[in-house]
Parts: sequence; C-alpha cells; structure tokens
Amino acid sequence: MKEFRKSVADIKALRIQGAQAVAKEGVLALKEVLLRSRADSPNRLLKELLSARNELVRARPTEPCLRNSLSFLFHEVDYSNLRALTLGVRSNIQEALSHLRGVNKTIAGIGSQKIADGMVVFTHCHSSTVMAILLEAKREKKRFSVHNTMTMPLLQGRKTAKELAAAGIPVTHFVDSAARLALKKADIMLIGADAITSEGKVANKIGSELFAEAAARFSVPVYSCTDSWKFDPESVYGFEEPLEERAKEEVWKGAPKGVTIDNHAFELVAPELFAGVITELGVYKPEVLVEIIRDKSPWMFRK
Repeated sequence: MKEFRKSVADIKALRIQGAQAVAKEGVLALKEVLLRSRADSPNRLLKELLSARNELVRARPTEPCLRNSLSFLFHEVDYSNLRALTLGVRSNIQEALSHLRGVNKTIAGIGSQKIADGMVVFTHCHSSTVMAILLEAKREKKRFSVHNTMTMPLLQGRKTAKELAAAGIPVTHFVDSAARLALKKADIMLIGADAITSEGKVANKIGSELFAEAAARFSVPVYSCTDSWKFDPESVYGFEEPLEERAKEEVWKGAPKGVTIDNHAFELVAPELFAGVITELGVYKPEVLVEIIRDKSPWMFRK
C-alpha cells in the first residue's frame, strides 16, 4: 500500500514533527490498512493490523504517544467475527483521532494560565503542545516574548520560530550553546515531552535536561507540556524508555576516520527539575501524574 509505506517513511525520516502529529499519522495509516484489507476472517485481519502497527512503532521507537494511540485501537474490541472487529477498530480510530485533535486545545487553556504579561518564555526544539499554549496566550491578549533554540542537528527550532513570528509573537532565536544566555532573561521554561516514565522522568529532545539544570540555577520554573497519552506503560514493568540515536551523517557527513559521532536525539529529564507537567488532566508533579493516568486511563496498563 503506497500510502501506508509513505506514512512509515515520513515518520522514520522525521518529516512529521511532534509526537501527536506522528500519532495521528500512525492512526490514519492503520485506518488505510483497515479500509484496504481483503481479509476474509477476523484472524487474518487482526494479523494484518498488528503487523502494520508493529511496523509503525518501529519507525519511531521513542514515541509512546504513537504506541498508545495504536494500542487504543484494539481496546475493548470484539474479535469474534470480521464485522465486529472491523466496526470496533473503526470506532476506536475515530475516538483516538478525536482525542489527538482536541487535546492540545484543552492543554492550551490550562497552560496559558502560566503565562503573564511581560514574561519571557524559553522553549527548546518544536512542540505542538507548547505552540498551542503560546498561541492561546496570544489570543488572550497577553504580551510576552519567546527565546527559542535552533536545536541541532536538524534545526527543528526554526519551525518554532517561524510559527511564532507568523503569529505575531516576538521571538529571539538562539544557537543551542547560547541557551544559558537565553534562560538568564527568561521567566518560565516550557518544553514538550516525547515520553513520561513510571518514575516521573520526561524524555524530550537532547539538551532538555542541560537547559532544565541551567533554568534551576536561575530560578526559572520548568514545565513539560504534554498529552497524557505520552506516558510509557512499558516502564511500569521495568523496561527502560528507548532513547533514539540517529544517523551520524546528520551531524557530520563524511567525518574523518577516527572521529566517533554521538547523535542521541533524546534524553531523560529528572522529575525534580520540573515545577510540574501540564496535561489535559491538569498540572501535576511528574510522579503524581503517573497515578492520575493510572486512574483515568487504566487501558494503558493492560499488557
């Protein structure tokens, strides 16, 4: 299926930015498999769908939002016959898409309350959730500016800066190594999250913990802004959150012999560095949020 293959390739190559955008693309790709399937039994259809799900997950191993969204599609589905399976998965697809399309609006309404007139907001990389908060604060007529980092080596920070400028939000773009200078004049640090572990650690773009430590030195409160579906239920069972390492060519194409390239794309930020995590469920300390998710979304914890 050409469309499915393109989705997998786009997710793997980072042509789709943001965990929720990746999750939506994954759900839509699996919907395509469902619609085009010629399976004549529930077992064959389930095999096709699970194979597609696994391929999508392998395309971006550090995205629990993608994994959770795809797992939700098989939640409380009747597998006894082909029609029931098809209708059940189709219904869950619509529910998952509704969640993914609407969750940022809810988070934005909560997170915008953290931004006051005259503030300087520091952010790193690109997060659709952080962008939603900033745009909502702008709609609320708050006057603030943003310091953001370019985010080496793929320069995702440029996307953030372009979107802020287009919205009329003053933004100053810093090289990553100048983040300390950017934070000195900041009042709050907002970053996204690619994963939250059972220990309350937050996986985000490489550099996030370094900047959070710098923020602590300057007494700048740090918030992770994220959909609760980015919680990684596998971490409850002792599995370590996979931290993606990307191709060395992204850093230095044709590097000389004897030079080893380390291109970690993500890192885990310690929970004690956060003032809170802003989600659609509310604002909580990372370790408290895990228990809230367990109560609100028990399906995530079922193996």
